[in-house]
Amino acid sequence: MISQPVQTYWDQIASRHHPNAFATLDAAYREPQRGYHDWSHIGDLLAKLDDFKALAVRSDLIAAAIFWHDAVYVTRDSDGLLRPDAENVRASAELFDRHSKFDHMESAAVHDLIMATADHLNARAATEHYAGFARDLDLFLDLDLSSLGAPWPIFARNLEQLRFEYGWVPEPLFCLGRLQMIDTFAARGDALYRRDETRSLWNDRAHENLARAQVELRRQVARLASSA
Repeated sequence: MISQPVQTYWDQIASRHHPNAFATLDAAYREPQRGYHDWSHIGDLLAKLDDFKALAVRSDLIAAAIFWHDAVYVTRDSDGLLRPDAENVRASAELFDRHSKFDHMESAAVHDLIMATADHLNARAATEHYAGFARDLDLFLDLDLSSLGAPWPIFARNLEQLRFEYGWVPEPLFCLGRLQMIDTFAARGDALYRRDETRSLWNDRAHENLARAQVELRRQVARLASSA
């Protein structure tokens, strides 16, 4: 089911896309191998964008980036190996480019917003496409990491949905990969979120969730190692 935020924001930007753009997105976010990266994720980010709309210079361009940033999401390459997420991000940005009717500046801005999700913690605006673009990029990346600061039951459910997406990966390798990711986020401390407004809302709970997940994953890794 398409949520109201999805419908509302798409109505705002539909005319700046080719006619088959939404059908392309709809087919992508309904792919059966998706667990976390589906329409629910997109709707959640758009609802949060609406909450923080006053902080955005170009909320329409952030919305476009939200719609397209996970349009391609494949965890396993044709050779059977783990597909680097940066390849998914690049493919998503290219898919946006093929469906975009935004003007040159706007298309470049949305493309760069999408590409920033390949390296959430270190991405920076290389080009200030419009006054305030760098701050919009920071807000967009904070929104994409907002689930880290969700209540624990939602955080835990998100991990389960990610496990579904990587169901083909052996349990020890999956746990080690998740632990490495969570350790990286936890090490950022107060720099996990970029904007003061988002940091004040999500940072404390995010670090509580990350610390709890670290304990549980380390325990699980130890148990798997002892039974091997």
